[in-house]
Amino acid sequence: MRAHEPAFREAAARLAAIGLGDRQYARFFREETGIAFPLLVDEERKAYRAAGLRSANLLHLLRRDNARARARARAAGHRQHRLGQNPFQLGASFVFGPGNADLFAHVSETFGDNAAPAALLAALRGPATGRSSDAGIRR
Repeated sequence: MRAHEPAFREAAARLAAIGLGDRQYARFFREETGIAFPLLVDEERKAYRAAGLRSANLLHLLRRDNARARARARAAGHRQHRLGQNPFQLGASFVFGPGNADLFAHVSETFGDNAAPAALLAALRGPATGRSSDAGIRR
């Protein structure tokens, strides 16, 4: 997401991430990844539970889609960072608009199942400029 931050700024959007762990882990993650946008800490997983996010299990490590995601990440130069408090917690991507509008939601099915930055940007542009087929509320 860090590489796409300028495109989000051009769309007048702000990025933020919510991570598990404590402030020390967040500081380490920020240093490791180089992200400049806000990184919020959710030690008790309240935001994760409120959003209804799933947890994976060991069998997810054997899934084909997960293996493909790992290969894509390695090819792009990404690497596994230090494991956090709950390494099986799956994530999500959301786009919120003015007036508490939910413009986009992508809830991860397995590790590496992340929303494409293009889909997030399309959700920001809204229907007036055409959303991609991946945009919209998806859970």
